[in-house]
Amino acid sequence: MVHLSAIPQDEVDDKLTQSLKKAHLQLANDDDNFATSVYGSRFAAHDLPRHEMPESEMPKEVAYRMIKDELSLDGNPMLNLASFVTTYMEEEAEKLMAESFSKNFIDYEEYPQSADIQNRCVSMIGRLFHAPQGEENGAGAVGTSCVGSSEAIMLAVLAMKKRWKNKRIAAGKPWDKPNLVMSSAVQVCWEKATRYFEVDEKLVYCTEDRYVIDPEETVNLVDENTIGICAILGTTYTGEYEDVKAVNDLLNKKGLDTPIHVDAASGGFVTPFVIPDLEWDFRLDHVVSINVSGHKYGLVYPGVGWVIWRGAEYLPKELVFNINYLGADQASFTLNFSKGASQVIGQYYQLIRLGKHGYRAIMSNLTRTANYLSDSLENMGFIIMSKKNGEGLPLVAFRLMPDEDRNYDEFALAHQLRVRGWVVPAYTMAPNTKNLKMLRVVVREDFTRARCDALIADIKLGQQLLEQMDKESIQKQQEFIHKNHTASGKATHNHPKYRVRSCATIP
Repeated sequence: MVHLSAIPQDEVDDKLTQSLKKAHLQLANDDDNFATSVYGSRFAAHDLPRHEMPESEMPKEVAYRMIKDELSLDGNPMLNLASFVTTYMEEEAEKLMAESFSKNFIDYEEYPQSADIQNRCVSMIGRLFHAPQGEENGAGAVGTSCVGSSEAIMLAVLAMKKRWKNKRIAAGKPWDKPNLVMSSAVQVCWEKATRYFEVDEKLVYCTEDRYVIDPEETVNLVDENTIGICAILGTTYTGEYEDVKAVNDLLNKKGLDTPIHVDAASGGFVTPFVIPDLEWDFRLDHVVSINVSGHKYGLVYPGVGWVIWRGAEYLPKELVFNINYLGADQASFTLNFSKGASQVIGQYYQLIRLGKHGYRAIMSNLTRTANYLSDSLENMGFIIMSKKNGEGLPLVAFRLMPDEDRNYDEFALAHQLRVRGWVVPAYTMAPNTKNLKMLRVVVREDFTRARCDALIADIKLGQQLLEQMDKESIQKQQEFIHKNHTASGKATHNHPKYRVRSCATIP
């Protein structure tokens, strides 16, 4: 055996004895020369700065690695089934966007091509929504990019309010009590818009078996102070499309000229490719503005949104600012000023890379996957609250069958899935639905059939485990998970004055 060598016993004893006699603690305390690895530097042995800027620099490799390691404690975006936000783009799109990080989109004089690319996107999206065409004599639609649908909705509400106010002033009528008719299931950005811009909410409440607006009830809420009606193409709760055409037709029947804004944040890039014959957009005469999120089913990383108006007359001129201090005359209608060009360029990439056929193929696959998941959950005994076959967004909203003997609820099941890495939100339905509990899975581009099967298997495992536990054990486990496994349970930076985590505090 030439590969093995015997070690004489006496020699080992002597060396070990001598080594032990000389052993003492020697920890490196030299100045870093950065020839070692990141984890051999002094920075790896200290906490990262949290409250105050450090006095001196750290090497770029160390800063990158330390921050990357911290971010590794975040969840996996692909397993976050709570979010509509895009979590996959092609490498070429990412490269284009990274190359544009330094471009300030607002500077049209310096970056004219980026500005032109935005205009191309506005035109393509506007035509997708059947917007009027042509620029002569102020005809034709007008639109702009935004930082997500939240800004787009803010701009649309401002335009509706200003237009209504101008009409009231011209008629010599009071204009101090504007209101907006909308569903109680609106996304929070609508509540922000009405509160920030001092517009009263006139809500159409959901019921235990209806999760969208009732057209008749909606139109009956309209009065002389109504600045507009919000209709949602894909609600946040169940993904169902509200009947925009029915609202439009009732307004015509009653001789009302109330404008409609369609919140197509999620459905705007789905419906045209899955059910193109559905009338919800500018084909309806009362629809004056539409918003859509590019970073949802527009397939772009956050955050980019778009808002389109039927014509320039629906965007009062006094809301548009003309400036020249960036080197050229330009018009601006945004809540913010500076904005990166990356997301707009990412949107253009997707529009021309995929084309209508590519978007149709992706949205068809998402619809098939949502149908498969919906059918599977229904066979497992869940109540499906969302629509199938393209009648709503490609998502599945579901809840447990009523059972007084069951020891767990939807929140407990959501916690079990979180332990497996899935983020499947459990929440209560909109007001006036008796706190109806539900879960929701958003089917995004990267949610494949194989991943769907893995989720179904984990739901089954979660239920099996919960069924073996008593109520007290489940409650203790939920408290433990909430406290130790979810960010909301561990948050310590909330300002005591605010209930929601909207602002950071300075220790």
